Amino acid sequence: MILFLTVTMGLLILVIGWQSYLHHKRSQSILEISNRVSDILQHETAEKVLVSTGDDPVRQLLIQINRLLDNKQKVFADYARTKDSQRKMISNMSHDLKTPLTVILGYTEKLNQQHALTPQEKEQLMERLNDKVNSLISLLNQFFDLVKIESEDYDIPLSKISLSEICKSSVLEYYDLLVSNNLQVQIDIPERPCFFLGNKDALQRILSNLISNAIRYGSDGGVFGLTVREEGGFVAVDVWDRGKGIAEIHQERVFERLYTLDDARNPQFQGSGLGLSITKRLTEEMNGSICLSSSQSERMTTFTCKFKQLTY
Repeated sequence: MILFLTVTMGLLILVIGWQSYLHHKRSQSILEISNRVSDILQHETAEKVLVSTGDDPVRQLLIQINRLLDNKQKVFADYARTKDSQRKMISNMSHDLKTPLTVILGYTEKLNQQHALTPQEKEQLMERLNDKVNSLISLLNQFFDLVKIESEDYDIPLSKISLSEICKSSVLEYYDLLVSNNLQVQIDIPERPCFFLGNKDALQRILSNLISNAIRYGSDGGVFGLTVREEGGFVAVDVWDRGKGIAEIHQERVFERLYTLDDARNPQFQGSGLGLSITKRLTEEMNGSICLSSSQSERMTTFTCKFKQLTY
């Protein structure tokens, strides 16, 4: 009996000692984790909390802490990119507004010098002034449109629409302008309607931007094309031209706000850099995607918008 009690007491002492050891180890691990997290937060590093432990609950805690740190670092990175993007946008917008305003100011100063101008010169200046003012108004409207589209509460109603029919009407609307720019028009639109869930006004705005872009930058190629096709459960429209093409270094940035292709394709024209951004956002609002394919060696630039096809 005494032996049994002695063995029992010994086992209890061992269990208590082992639990005390585990508690001490866990406390050390948690304290080490706390110090590492504090150090990471203080120095704003991208490190992870690495602590060697055989304690499963502590390992699970480490996993969740590192997930939280990953999320925090992602939020900070997104914030930094957004802040940098806003800074560049404000800088570019300021430049894009300052340039036409300076020209407008120059024209008005010349108009004030009436004695130095012939009636014909005055009329020419008035025409240039009117063009610059309209260009400035267009730039501001595009900027405010983009701000509205990018707002969280922006929403467009979607319904069943025909990609084929809207593409036909858009090309018809621009046909005279295409021909006047010496562009041969090549259209491939199937007779059978290609339906998807979209918005007619938004699609017309997208096509207007892409066709205008092709005229602005691709007229030197002499050919404009638009193709509507079906592709594995999707409907797609390709708007292409045979212009100079876009260098690979520019291709990933063409949809950025206020990023222009003037140096990439046609330096004789100056765009606002907002049209393609608006196009991309409107395409995404209709659950579609847009991509660019361009080759300067083959003189071929294609913008492709793709949407989920409706078969009912």
